Amino acid sequence: MESASPSQVLLVDDDQRLCSMVSDYLQHNGMSVLLAGSGAQALTELDRSAPQLLILDLMLPDTDGLALCRSIRARNDDRASVPILMLTAKGDAMDRVIGLEMGADDYLPKPFEPRELLARARALMRRPALAVRATDDGMLSFGRLVIDLHAREVRVSGQRRMLTSHQFDLLVLLAQRPGRVLSRDQIMQLMRGSSLEAFDRSIDVHIARIRSMIEDDPRDPRRIQTVRGAGYVFAKSQH
Repeated sequence: MESASPSQVLLVDDDQRLCSMVSDYLQHNGMSVLLAGSGAQALTELDRSAPQLLILDLMLPDTDGLALCRSIRARNDDRASVPILMLTAKGDAMDRVIGLEMGADDYLPKPFEPRELLARARALMRRPALAVRATDDGMLSFGRLVIDLHAREVRVSGQRRMLTSHQFDLLVLLAQRPGRVLSRDQIMQLMRGSSLEAFDRSIDVHIARIRSMIEDDPRDPRRIQTVRGAGYVFAKSQH
């Protein structure tokens, strides 16, 4: 009986010392590691192979990790859904929030413990692939619901629905993680730095407002559903 192929990870970082350390550690723990020192090399390697995880540094010599993350999520092939773990040496929480908004699945500030990196990598690779795809125009489409990331507009059956900036950000956060239940604590963590006033006490209010705009029947929501005792989930299958 053949043994299973090792999980393949693409590590994108121009720090050769860090790459060597991380690569050795992950390989020692049963993973196959591909290396890229720039955004261009990362895209070439992504086309050539099919990594199950991309570990992406925020700062690269030819681009920044946010732009690279955004371009990967905008693809129209199965590479668009590769889990992305972003590495950042910056202490600004806004960098992490923006990274998550651009499509990163998780972040890890430098310096980090290799064991924590391994745990986060394994957790991301266990998640089901995202069903959502963004087009080149920055659209997230779910049946009749279309979210325009660039224009920051939401339409249902072609009709524009008016959301506040805060509510739009919350909708995008949920829509980029279809099928994944997010607790209120997780939502607060992901939205941290977005200037939502008293957000911890107004999540339910914002969700209710969003539902009133995008649901056919807000009393029986099909797009944003409540998981009792756990949080909210954006439905993968919509019409």
